[in-house]
Formats: sequence, C-alpha cells, structure tokens
Amino acid sequence: MVGRIPVIDVNPLLEAGATGGRLAVKASVGEPFPVSATVFREGHDRLGAEVVLVAPDGTRHAPVAMTPLPAVDRHTVSRYEAWVEADSVGAWSFEVQAWSDPIASWQHAAGIKIRADIDTELMFAEGRLLLERVLAEGGPDRAGTRILRAAIKASSDQKRPAAARLAQLESPELVGVLNAHPLRDLLTVEGPFPVYVDRPRALFGSWYEFFPRSEGATYDPQTGAVVSGTFRTAAERLPAVAAMGFDVIYLPPIHPIGEVNRKGPNNTVLAEGEPLPADWTGSPWAIGSAAGGHDAVHPDLGTLADFDAFVAAAGALDLEVALDLALQAAPDHPWVAAHPEWFTTRADGSIAYAENPPKKYQDIYPVNFDAHPYDHPDSLATEVLRVVRHWMAHGVRIFRVDNPHTKPVAFWQWLLAEVRRTDPDVLFLAEAFTKPPMMQTLGAIGFHQSYTYFTWRTAKVDIEDYLREVSHESAHRMRPNFFVNTPDILHEFLQYGGPAAFRIRAVLAAMSSPTWGMYAGYELGEHVAVKPGSEEYLDSEKYQIRVRDWGTDATGLASYITRLNGIRRAHPALQLLRNLTVHPTDEEHVLCFSKTAGTDTVIVVLNLDPHQVHETMVHLDLAALDLPAGSSFSVHDEISGADWTWGADNYVRLDPAEPAHILFVKGNA
Repeated sequence: MVGRIPVIDVNPLLEAGATGGRLAVKASVGEPFPVSATVFREGHDRLGAEVVLVAPDGTRHAPVAMTPLPAVDRHTVSRYEAWVEADSVGAWSFEVQAWSDPIASWQHAAGIKIRADIDTELMFAEGRLLLERVLAEGGPDRAGTRILRAAIKASSDQKRPAAARLAQLESPELVGVLNAHPLRDLLTVEGPFPVYVDRPRALFGSWYEFFPRSEGATYDPQTGAVVSGTFRTAAERLPAVAAMGFDVIYLPPIHPIGEVNRKGPNNTVLAEGEPLPADWTGSPWAIGSAAGGHDAVHPDLGTLADFDAFVAAAGALDLEVALDLALQAAPDHPWVAAHPEWFTTRADGSIAYAENPPKKYQDIYPVNFDAHPYDHPDSLATEVLRVVRHWMAHGVRIFRVDNPHTKPVAFWQWLLAEVRRTDPDVLFLAEAFTKPPMMQTLGAIGFHQSYTYFTWRTAKVDIEDYLREVSHESAHRMRPNFFVNTPDILHEFLQYGGPAAFRIRAVLAAMSSPTWGMYAGYELGEHVAVKPGSEEYLDSEKYQIRVRDWGTDATGLASYITRLNGIRRAHPALQLLRNLTVHPTDEEHVLCFSKTAGTDTVIVVLNLDPHQVHETMVHLDLAALDLPAGSSFSVHDEISGADWTWGADNYVRLDPAEPAHILFVKGNA
C-alpha cells in the first residue's frame, strides 16, 4: 500500500531476483552514492524526507536529509535526493523516510501571516507549541536548548514588535537547531532496500595484463626456438609493472594446454593427419591435457610453489594477482573423460566444439551446466566452486571471468553468492562484450566489475553519451573497467593513430573511469593487425610466445602511463564513478569532463584526433564544480605543470603530441 506520505520511484533499485527478493545495488567503502525518490502529499502542508543507512549488524546510521531537486521535466517534479556513504564491507540496506513537517509548514504560514498582521498572536502561539515539542523530545544539546528557550520567550513577549519576534524565530541559529531536530508527523518508511558494499578495489584500480610464458621468454641460440618464460622470470617483470603505478596484475589462463586440435601461430590449423609441430605452444584458453586441468599449472611455467612465490612477489609490490577463470575445456582435458555429461553431445556421438560460424574453435569444448542442480556433489558447478576456492587458497582474490555471457546467469548468481558468503573480499570481473541486457544483468547478480563497450567508443558524441551512461545511469548495477586494449581487441584507432592515439585512449580511460586496464605491449605502441579490417594482433600472443624488449621507452608511452596512474592516486575525485560531469565544447574533436570529490576537482580537456591540432572554447558548468556563477579560479595542469586562471568559458589549443589538459582546480583566483 502507498504510505501516508507517498514515497514512489525510489532509486537506486534493482529488479527482483530468482527467489523473489530484490537484488542488491552496488556500492563501495568510501564511495558516496545518491538515493532519490518522488515524495509528495495532499494539500499544502510541508514535508521532509531522509535516507537512513542500515549496517550489516543492524546498526542504523544517522539520517541524511533529502533535498528537493530542480523540477526540469515531469520526471523531476517532487523529486528528492540525498548522497550517503557506507563505511564497511557487507550487506547493507537503506530506507527512505518521509513525514509531514509541521515546523516548515508553520514557518511558511507565519512568514506570510505575521507580516500581513493576520492571526498574529495565534501564529506565535502555534509556533511556541512546536518549539516546546522539540524541547520535550529531548534532542537538542545544551546550546540548542538555550536557543529554543530564548525563542519561546521572545515569541510570547507581546511588548516587542511582531517583526522583531518573528525575526528571532527565523534566525539562522534557531533554524539550524530545528533542521537538526525535526518533528516527524505521519512518518512513512519505505524499505529496506538492499545495497552490497564491496572493498575499495572493486571500484578503484589500474590493471595490467601479461602472459607469464612471454615474460622472460628467450630465443635458444642453438635452434632459434623460443624458450618459454616461467613464473620466476615473470616475477622479474613485476617491479616495472608496479613502477608504472598499476595495482592489479592479471594473468590469462596458466593451466596445461590441450594438444588435441591445438592451434598454431595466427590461429592456424593443422591439416588432417599432420603431426603437431614442436613450436606450436597453443592457446592458454584451450585448457586441459594429460598434465591436468583447471586446478593445475602448465609445466613450462613451473610448479604450484612457483606460482605461490609469484603471488608473494606481487604482494610485496602492492600488486594483487587476478587470475583468468575460463570455463571451457580442451578435448584432452581430464573433465572430458571423467564427466562427458558436462559437455554437449551431438547426434553422431561427438562432443560439440566451440563455433561462431564461420569460425570454428576445434581446440575448445564448451561446457554444459544443466546436467545436475548446481549444489549437486557431481555437478560441474560444484567443481567450478572447488576450483575457485583452490586458487583462493593460493592467494588469488580477483578473478577475470572469460565469456560469462555464454554460461547460465543463474549459475553465476549461485557461484558468486557462495563465494561472497564466506569470502566477501573476492572480486569477479565479467569479460562480456555482448548485448546490454546480459551485461547489465551479470553486473546486477553479483559481478563486481564489467568489461564495456569503451574500446569502440571513439567519436566525441558517442564517448559523451557512454560516460554519462556508465557513471550515472548504470552505476548502481555495473561497475565499468575501461580496458584500452586486450589480446582480442586492437581497435583501428590504435592501428592507424600512431603514439598520439595511445596517449588519447589512456587519458580517456584512466581519467574517466576509476578502474582501467591495459594489455602488455600497449606501452610499446604495438599496433599491427593480422590483416586489414581485423582487430586481431599480428602474431597474436594468444597463439604463440612473444619476446619483447622492455629496455627502452622509445615512444614515451610507459612514462606517460606512469604519470597518469600517479595523477589517479593523487586525486580522490578520479577514484569515484558517479561524480562525472560532461561539459560542452565548440569543437567536435575536443572532449571535456570533470570529476569532483569534496574539495578535490579535476577537469580533463582532451583532443580526440590523433592527427590534427584543434582549438576551441570550453564552457564549464560552474555549479557542477561547486563554484559560484561568474567566478574565476586557478588551475594547475598535472601534465605540463602550467598554471592558469580559468572561468566559465576558456580557450584551449591541443596538439596530438600532448593531447590533454588534466587540470586540478586550486581555488578562487
């Protein structure tokens, strides 16, 4: 039923889950998030509204007052909002409380009637009764009590002019006491509405992806063959990754690779009956062989103890290890023989391999979760949970999940809930480049982060729309991780844009999203595709080992990325998601946005064209920057070190060689 004071269209909310209860919206420790609702009542009396956060242990936080939003259209009429913040990990909830506000109603009526000499003493008498109620409820401290008693006394002193008595009742001191201790008549409570609060790394972090087999790989001087890197040689690369300012080192699958139908360089396939060449190392995503499956490590990389040492070395550098969770199997994976029911059998009795016609992936068998209930002891789901807990026991607290959109959503909801029940610090990133409903639903049912369409957003209007979407429209259900490239995705913008394109995309990802990532080789400017029109790298590391020279920074990209990550760590505003504002510019190739957190404000102006200089006027929404209209203020460019005085309208000229201003607002000029 509708409450006595109607509260409708509460936001953020997610739809009901499979069990009928609402899904929890996303929040992180230290991350303010907005709660809004439409609140109204009959007649002309005033009302108030608040948000109350309830901690996992049932502790109720102090109410946060909701303020009315400007009514710019029919959707914002009678709309109220408050920003709230949780301070610990766990299953929180919030309530929206609304009430009839007799004090505000009296203040409005008294301000009109007493000044018009209508019912003057009656209005003062009604005011005194309200002030005495506030005293009787015992909320104000000693100073507040003194202010209230003085106001009661003044209101009853008929020897004083009515205007002077009213002025005391409208004094800022008294208004402050009354706002802090409102009278809540006809109290209506809507909720509780669930919120799950994750640790800060779920929201903020810089990811770096490399293949351990390529890190430290060498050429055999006798044969010219490539010798695989190991966990020990890969660990030698970690200090350089940490020095660039990354927080997470992400490893593609580290498990044994199948030999049956193994793919060669550039995804080549063996002819019928042709023997497997010794230098075909295979795709790490074709998991499983006689050497083991998802709970084993590839023998070329070392042992499980070597992996433990790698995790320890990363931890010593404040790097968290994220491990790929790819739920598929090579034809010679131990699962295939032991549990054929976990796969799909075709009419001829063969197991179906992966296909995306006309593409065929004969080296990979998709799995099937429908043979058993998820909690059945022989189910594939139970086995996956065992595998996840196995790697958790070896120090992995972040999993990047490969193609989760090809598995049942209900399975993921079950798995993530099982892990969260015992280990709420473990995070899962969904690599799902798929339809929006699937992406959004995976986020809603528990994935902590999600890959996005960021890589394909290159035009200004598309970028602006997408930044608004991920920071405001979908932030309560899906946290974005802006990867600038992946082993699968080399966008044409990087193929043909030169080093400037790499800088542009790094600035855009690192400054607009609290979490961003890059795949090794980006800092070297690797940009050659296997063929025109393809997003696949030439000599893709998915199918062969890459030997790179990390000894130079010829493009300057490594130093530039280091600077960007340093700026992110220095500015709290860049560590949040919901605080982004897009500002207009007069040029289609120049983008401007800002982020504000408390006293920290950063303005980013970026030339999106890697080939041409562009100049334009930037028009700032000063209210969004918490600056008064008409003000001027000092800004410091975190890239060039220059200082300027800016205002609402500002001229910029940006060269692709230095495509961005990243401006810290220092204060009023």
